[in-house]
Formats: sequence, C-alpha cells, structure tokens
Amino acid sequence: MSVAATAGAATAPRRRSVVRRLLRDPAALLASVFLVAVVLSAILAPWIAPYDPYFTDPSKGMRPPFEDPAYPLGTDAQGRDMLSRLLYGTRLTLLMGLVALVTGGAIGTLVGIVAAYFRRVDGLLMRLMDVLLSFPAILFGLAIAAVTGPGLTPIIIALAIATIPLLARIARSSALVVMQQDYIDAARSIGLVDAAIIWRYLLPNCLSSIFVFSTLRFGQIVLIGAALSFLGLGAQPPTAELGTMAANGRDFLFFAPHIATIPSLTIFAIVLAFNVLGDAMRDVLDPRLRL
Repeated sequence: MSVAATAGAATAPRRRSVVRRLLRDPAALLASVFLVAVVLSAILAPWIAPYDPYFTDPSKGMRPPFEDPAYPLGTDAQGRDMLSRLLYGTRLTLLMGLVALVTGGAIGTLVGIVAAYFRRVDGLLMRLMDVLLSFPAILFGLAIAAVTGPGLTPIIIALAIATIPLLARIARSSALVVMQQDYIDAARSIGLVDAAIIWRYLLPNCLSSIFVFSTLRFGQIVLIGAALSFLGLGAQPPTAELGTMAANGRDFLFFAPHIATIPSLTIFAIVLAFNVLGDAMRDVLDPRLRL
C-alpha cells in the first residue's frame, strides 16, 4: 500500500462518523442550524431585506418592534428599518470576521507547520509569535486606527494579526504529533521533497485541530470586531454593522432600547453558536475526550 493510501484510507469513514456524532448532539445540531440560517440570511440580504437599510424617514423613527407589521423589528432613530439593517449588519460582521480569520489563519498555519518541520527556525518563529501574542487584538486595533484612521480595514488587519500566533501554536503542536507517524518516515524514505511531504501529508493531518480552533476563534473575532466598532474604530455610520448599530442605539436605551439590544443579542447568539459548535467538534475530533 502506498503512503498516500496509508494516510488517507480511513478519511471518508472517519468524516461520516464525525458527522453522525455531531448530529446526535442536540446543542451542536441546534447551533449548526442557527448558523446556517444566519449565513444564508446574510448572503441573501440584498434579496430578502424588505427595505433599503440606508433609507431614512424621520417621521417613522424609533418605532418599537411588532407595533407596525411593516417594520417587524421596529425602526431606529432615523426611521431606518431595523430588520433590513440587521441583515446587512450581520453580513458585514461575518464578512469582516471571515476575512480576518482566513488571512490570519493561513499565515499562522504556515508559520506553525514550518516551525515544526524545520527545527532550525522553530525557536525564532515561536519567539516572534510570543511577542505578537503578548498584545491583545484591541490594542492592535487602537494602534492601527491611530495611524490609518477608523474603518473596517484597520480592524480586519488587527484581528488577522492577533489570530496569527494562536493558529501558529495550534498548527505547530499538531504538526509535531503528525511528524512522529510512520507514514512521514515512509514519505521521506521514498525521496519526497519537503514541500511535497508538508502539502500531502503534514498539512492535511493537522487540519482537524486547526478547523476546530478556527471555529472557536471565529466567534471571538466577531465579538472583538464588534467591540472595536462599538468604540468607533470600525465601520462608521451610517454603515450597517452590528457593533456600530449597537453603539448608535446606546443614546436611546431609555426611549427605544430595541435599537441597541437587537444587534447586541444577535452578536451574542452568533458567538454562542460558534462556541457551542466548536466545543462539540473538539469533543468529537479529540480521541482523548472520548475515552
């Protein structure tokens, strides 16, 4: 049997087993259904939003939810439809988190695997990751926004930089375990170059740990990104973004609390769902937790 066959023979049955165990977990199933609904709603926002999220009508300002069937979630202080802004705001918040996670995760994974495979650069790369890890994402956001000004781009850069050392540590620890397997020695014995070993055997067998952590990290990125936008460092009004929407409603908590609470509860639900799903996937994919 070839090295590739040895490394990947049980991949399909293992994936089916993982899916079956996740489906048997009610909390994970509920979180998955909720996240699918949220993602689909965000993607289809231009087609399912009842109104233009930026259309203002001061005569209809601060209508409470369910008072007017035309505005099921009410309106904000400028008379903009809260449901439409919630759909577009969720879309922008998820997109911001996805770009930051993919960018930071890709760089961090590369750094971690290179550090594990090429031991000569391990110390240097990990000390650099320790330096990055010592700075919180909010501090990165403040520093970058001070230089470039507030906006989505500085927030995405800050969240990506803060994600790099976390994924690097996860990738490195997983890669060190994988490198002790026999198929890595077999791949070296047949003369495969380092790049081929990393791409064909090392990286694929580290993906489960990376994916689980990324699921948990995505919820954290959404929360931190919304917090930075709430502080005025992210998307600027009138842009529909959940953190910005919550910030816009803080002046009306006693008159129209729904303006701030609806986007805040949406952030809470998204972060909670990602955490529940990530915990369930960790329990399923980590064999030590199934003993």
